[in-house]
Amino acid sequence: MQKIIIGIAGEMASGKTTITEYLKKKYNASTFRFSDILRDVLKRIWVEPNRSNLQDLSTFLRGRFGEDLLSKVLAKDVRESKAAFIITEGIRRPSDIVYLKKNKHFYLIALEADERTRFERISARSENPDDQNKTWKAFKKEGEQESEQKIRRVMKEADFTIDNNGNLKSLYEQTKKIVSSIMR
Repeated sequence: MQKIIIGIAGEMASGKTTITEYLKKKYNASTFRFSDILRDVLKRIWVEPNRSNLQDLSTFLRGRFGEDLLSKVLAKDVRESKAAFIITEGIRRPSDIVYLKKNKHFYLIALEADERTRFERISARSENPDDQNKTWKAFKKEGEQESEQKIRRVMKEADFTIDNNGNLKSLYEQTKKIVSSIMR
């Protein structure tokens, strides 16, 4: 059986982790996150994995070793996985999907959510150590970082788009419809 790979792209706090966890539980999908590669490095060198450090490390590694570095690493991990259904979360740049798109069963889902909604979510969830006390100004500044700027371009290449300004039920219903159409 051919692997089905779904890539998830969206701005900060647009629901990427939520949809990934849903797909993992509902469809027994294996998951790979671009940020996990960076978190592994930061953890190994005892540096706090906050958003700023993740962004700085990503920019440095891509600048030094090529824009497609993380894409190569993740694509290799996906290729070596024995799972039939794989989710790749946190796609931020066009180069992130170059190697994944070589699989004819790769589908990109873009998550759309309003800026204010995303700010409220980021404050509530505290995924990174600095999220809970984040100000609107800091949130806006992070959105201007190089690593966040290319997300919109990637989202334009999506096979499917989900409006995630609603509740979880709406997100899950939209996701189920997409997965059903992929599995046909």
